Amino acid sequence: MYFLIVSGMSGAGKSRAVATFEDLGYYCVDNLPIALIPCFAEICLAATERYERVALVTDVRAGGDFQQLFDSLDSIKTMGCDYRILFLDTDTPTLIRRFKETRRKHPLMEKGVPMTAAIERERNMLAALRNRADFVVDTTGLSAAGLRERLLALFSGAEGSGAFEVIVQSFGFKYGIPPESDLVFDVRFLPNPYYEMSLREKNGTDPDVRDYVFQGGTADALMGHLTSMIDFLLPRYMAEGKSNVIIGIGCTGGKHRSVAIAEALSGHLRGHDYGVVTMHRDYQR
Repeated sequence: MYFLIVSGMSGAGKSRAVATFEDLGYYCVDNLPIALIPCFAEICLAATERYERVALVTDVRAGGDFQQLFDSLDSIKTMGCDYRILFLDTDTPTLIRRFKETRRKHPLMEKGVPMTAAIERERNMLAALRNRADFVVDTTGLSAAGLRERLLALFSGAEGSGAFEVIVQSFGFKYGIPPESDLVFDVRFLPNPYYEMSLREKNGTDPDVRDYVFQGGTADALMGHLTSMIDFLLPRYMAEGKSNVIIGIGCTGGKHRSVAIAEALSGHLRGHDYGVVTMHRDYQR
C-alpha cells in the first residue's frame, strides 16, 4: 500500500493536485486530522483493493503540529505502508496575486495581519515538512495545465516502485531559475538557433534545432563532461538516501538550446536503472 502526503503553501495548487491524483486512481482525503492517520491506515490495510493508493492532504489547517505528523508517518511505516511527501511551493508575490484573484482569505490572516505576514508565517510553519519532502514542486510559473502535466509525469507510474528518479528540466533564465533544482547547468554558450529565422519558431525537440545546437562539436564536448559528472553524482545521491534529483538545464528563453541538451541528457540517463522524467518549463512561451 502506498500513501502520498500532499502539503504545501495555501494557494500553491493542492486542490488542483488532488483532482489530478483522483484521475490517477488515488483515494484522496483532504485535511484528515493528523492523529487519525494511523487509524485510517489500518482501515486501508483491511481493504487493500479499494485503498491501494491513497493521497492525504495536510497543511496549516492541521494546526502546524508536524512532529505529530512525522510520528504518525513513522507509525504507518511500521505497518508496512510505504509513503512519500509531495510539497507544493510558490513565491509570495504569486500567492498574493492568486488570493486577490479568487477573493479568498489566507487561512492564517487575522484582524490587522497583512497577507504578506500570514504567508511568511505559514512558510516558517511548513519549513520542516518541506525539508523532509521527497518531491518539491514550485508552481510559481506553472499554469493549471502545467501543474497537471508535471504531476502526471512524476506520479503516473514510477511512484510506488521505489526506483530512484531523475527529473531533467529545461528552462529559460529570463523566466527565473526553477527553485526546486538540485543541479543547474547554463548552456547559453552554445550556438543559438533563435537567430536563424527558419528555426526560431521551432524548439529543441526538432531535429533541425538539435543539429544546429550540436554543430561544431562544442555541445558534444559538453555532453561528455556533463554525463561523466552526472554518472558520478547520482549513485552518491542514492547512497545518501535521496529518492530523486532535479537537474535544471537553462538557456536564455528555454526554447532551443536547453531543450536540446535536456533531451540528450535524458536519453543518456534512460540507459541506466533510473526513472527519468523530462520537463520543458518554458519552451511553449
